Amino acid sequence: MATAEGRTVPFTGPEAIDAAVLETFPYDGPEQEIVTSTREFSAVCPFSGLPDFADLTVRYIPGDRCVELKSLKYYIMSYRSVGIFQEHATARIAEDLQKLLAAKSLTVTTKYNVRGGFETTCSVRLEETRDVRRET
Repeated sequence: MATAEGRTVPFTGPEAIDAAVLETFPYDGPEQEIVTSTREFSAVCPFSGLPDFADLTVRYIPGDRCVELKSLKYYIMSYRSVGIFQEHATARIAEDLQKLLAAKSLTVTTKYNVRGGFETTCSVRLEETRDVRRET
């Protein structure tokens, strides 16, 4: 008898993602690729509320701004109780960071822990466009 079937752990929606906490600092150096990663990313399955853990890597070539790492940590932590599909989480992080940075190029990759025998890696690459505007 499976008593866990049909159970759900409470979680919040994507509106709880706190992109407003993200901060930048000016960059005027030579073109370079910046890579930052953490093994501490987690969100929750929007069906069960159970946690999904992933290695998260952000790679970008800055325009004139870099992301401040403490603010990035707070932003990433805001996902911990959010029910969101793995693919959507990866896309949302990429979109929020590109909106903030207007990077020449930006790639966000998540490599999730195995679930149901499947290892899932999601990757979103965005290029600088004229439509990208930073909010001030």
